[in-house]
Amino acid sequence: MSAPSTPTASPPAGSGGLLLFSAVGALVAFFCAGLSQDPIFRLQAETFALAGVIAAFFLTAGLSGGTLRDEPDRYSDNVIKAGVIATMFWAAAGLLVGVIIAAQLSWPRIFYFPEAGWLNFGRLRPLHTSAVVFAFGGNALIATSFWVVQRTCKARLAGGIAPWFVFWGYQLFIVLAATGYLMGATQSREYAEPEWYTDLWLTVVWVTYLLVFLGTIWKRKEPHIYVANWFYLAFIVTIALLHLVNNAGLPVGLLNHKSYGVFSGVQDALVQWWYGHNAVGFFLTAGFLAMMYYYVPKRVERPVYSYRLSIVHFWSLIFIYIWAGPHHLHYTALPQWAQTLGMTFSIMLWMPSWGGMINGLMTLSGAWDKLRTDPVVRMMVVSIAFYGMATFEGPVMSIRAVNALSHYTDWTIGHVHSGALGWVGFISFGAVYCMVPWLWKKPAMYSNRLIEWHFWIATTGILLYIAAMWVSGIMEGLMWREYTPQGFLAYSFIETVSAKHIENVIRTVGGLMYLTGALIMIVNIWKTIASPSVAPADATAAPAPAIA
Repeated sequence: MSAPSTPTASPPAGSGGLLLFSAVGALVAFFCAGLSQDPIFRLQAETFALAGVIAAFFLTAGLSGGTLRDEPDRYSDNVIKAGVIATMFWAAAGLLVGVIIAAQLSWPRIFYFPEAGWLNFGRLRPLHTSAVVFAFGGNALIATSFWVVQRTCKARLAGGIAPWFVFWGYQLFIVLAATGYLMGATQSREYAEPEWYTDLWLTVVWVTYLLVFLGTIWKRKEPHIYVANWFYLAFIVTIALLHLVNNAGLPVGLLNHKSYGVFSGVQDALVQWWYGHNAVGFFLTAGFLAMMYYYVPKRVERPVYSYRLSIVHFWSLIFIYIWAGPHHLHYTALPQWAQTLGMTFSIMLWMPSWGGMINGLMTLSGAWDKLRTDPVVRMMVVSIAFYGMATFEGPVMSIRAVNALSHYTDWTIGHVHSGALGWVGFISFGAVYCMVPWLWKKPAMYSNRLIEWHFWIATTGILLYIAAMWVSGIMEGLMWREYTPQGFLAYSFIETVSAKHIENVIRTVGGLMYLTGALIMIVNIWKTIASPSVAPADATAAPAPAIA
C-alpha cells in the first residue's frame, strides 16, 4: 500500500478551471436573472447563479486550505459515497411524490388543492417521473458506474475534479428540472419535460460524464474490458444521442423559459417515442443490466454463468432495442409499416432480454442457498425475475391487437411500475446494500433483519400495485370499447374513472409500502455508516481485484 498523501499534495486537475467556470457562470446567470422579464426564467437563473456561488466558495476554500487534494494512488470513492447518499435521498423524495399523486387519484376531494397550483396532479406527475427515473435511477447509475469502472479497470477515475463536476452538475440539473415542473415550465414531452436551458446544462454534464468514463477505460491496467462497462458505455452514449435529437428546439428568447421543438406533427411523435422507448431501453435497462452483471456475481461469489451469452446479450439488445419505439404509435397517423416495424422488433426483444435474465439467474448456480440466508441476494434475484416479466409483457403489449385494449389504460401503468419498482428499484437497492459496507469499511450492514423487512414490505407493495393496475387497466379498456345496441358508447369517461376507485386505493397502499421499505433502508444505511469501521481494505488502485 502506498504511503498516504501529504497535505502538500497538488489539487485535482481542473480545479482552477472549474472555479473560474463556476464564478463566470454565476455572474452570467445573475445578469440573465436581472435582465429577464420572465419570472420563471428569472427564478431558474437565480438558482443557477446560487449554485455557481456555492461551488466557487467551496472550491476556493478547498484550494486555499489545502483540503482539496489529488490522491492518484487511491480510488475516487468519496464521489461514490456522495452518489449513494443522493440516490437514497432522491428515492425517498420521488416515491413520496408518487404516493401523493396516487392519493390524489384515489381521493380527489381531499388531496386537490385549487389554491396551490404547484400541487396539481399535472405538475406533480412529471416531478414524480423525473425524480424516480433521473434523480434516483440516474444517481444510482452514476455512482455504480464509477465504482465498477474503477474496480474492473484497476484505475482511478479520470479527469481530476471532473467526477465531482458530474455529480454536482447532475444534482443541479435535477433541481432545475424539478423547480421548473412545479412552476409550469415544461416541454410536455414524456421523460423529456425540462426546458431548453436545463437541457443545455444536462448536455454539458453528460458529455463530461462520458469523457470521465472513457478516460478511465483508456488508462485501465486490466487489458480486458468487463461486460458491465460495455452496458454502462452503451447507456451513456445512447442517452446522449437521444437527448440531443429529441430536445432539439428553438427558445422564444434567450431570456425566456419557453421553447418549441424543431419537429412537428407525426415526425415529432415518432422522434418523441424513439426517445421515450429507448430512454426505457438504455437508461432503465442497459445501465441496470450493468449493475446485474457486476453486483450479482460479486455478491454470490460466483462467475457470470456464461460470459459468451453476456456478450451476445449486449450486442443483440442494443441493435434491436433502438427500433422498437414505433409500437407506442399504433392506430395513429404514423405509416402502418413503421408501426409494424416497431412491433416486430419489440417481439424480437424477447430473445436477448430473456437471455440476459437466464444469465443473471444461472449465475447463482452452486449458490442458491444464499436465497435463504442473504436478503440482498433475494432482492437481486427478484429484480431479475421482474426484468424477465416486464420484458415478456412489453412485447405482448406491443402487438397491435393487444395494444388496442391496453393503450392509455392503467395496464400500461402497471407494466411500467413492475419494471421500475421491481427491476430498477430492487437491483439499485441491492447494489447500494453491497456498496455501503465496502465504501465505509464496515463488516456488514447494520441490520440484516431490517433488510428482510425492506424486502418483504416492498415486494408486497409491488404486487399490490401491479395486480391492481392490471385489473383496473383491463376493466378500463373493456369499458371503453363497450357499445349499446344503438351504437353509442355504453359508459361515459367519468363512469370508467369511478369504477377504478378500489384499484386506485390499492395502488396507493402498495406505493406507500414501497416507500416505507425505502425509508427502512435509509435508516439501515445511516446506522451502518455510524457504526465502527473495520481495517481499511481495497484502498489502493493497484492491488484491487477486478471481477474480470
